[in-house]
Amino acid sequence: MIIRSNRELKAQYDQLGPGDCFVGILGFKHLKPGILLDLTERGVRVLPSAVSQILSGSKVYQAYVFRQWMIPHTLVINRRADLMAAVNTYAQQGIGAVVTKEDHLHCGFGIHRWDGIEAVYNQASFHPAQYPFVVQPFLTDYVDVRVIIAGDYHEAYTRENPYNFRMNLAAGGIGKPFAINHTQLALCRTVMERGKFPYAHLDLLVVPDGRTYLSEISLNGGLKGARISRVDLDALKADLLDRAARA
Repeated sequence: MIIRSNRELKAQYDQLGPGDCFVGILGFKHLKPGILLDLTERGVRVLPSAVSQILSGSKVYQAYVFRQWMIPHTLVINRRADLMAAVNTYAQQGIGAVVTKEDHLHCGFGIHRWDGIEAVYNQASFHPAQYPFVVQPFLTDYVDVRVIIAGDYHEAYTRENPYNFRMNLAAGGIGKPFAINHTQLALCRTVMERGKFPYAHLDLLVVPDGRTYLSEISLNGGLKGARISRVDLDALKADLLDRAARA
């Protein structure tokens, strides 16, 4: 049985088992991780993969799973003890300004810049901290690149905003075509394979010496600045999932 909607999934949920397949982005909001785990444990195939759906919606989960490809010393802060350890680590490394990322917030709304890790610790100590969150060194010189990959199709463009370090196009930035090289494309493919993403929108940070770091990855994202239209991209994604479901 192939289930293609959340409504049908709810109706058939108790009858699903090995050999069945759910195609689509799971709803259920707060229940999503548990439902995905239950389906996969029962042998139901999920497309896009269960792990990619969880990763796509969580900056914290991404920072833990993909940390080897992110800015060095990117840390997940799960409690105050983690934050205290980060204070020591960043002081030892001579790291000054930092960025924190709130989980489950998109379009740059959960990104905050701090003069130093002590400022983050003080804020978290005197006000209710939204644990868990991500902290990483603040880069002053880099190119923000959005990469879209769906099967054999890929394209990349920069995101620039001289008035906002977040570079988000929704916040007034502009996009320009970017010639992605083989190494950067291989990085994207490697990250996608690790997270079992059938397609992806990836954000990269490219520093002046050419080193490239992963910032975030998502199953869906904005297309402002892209050549491909939403209709055409959605068609590519649907075809990838349909072929995988039939296989």
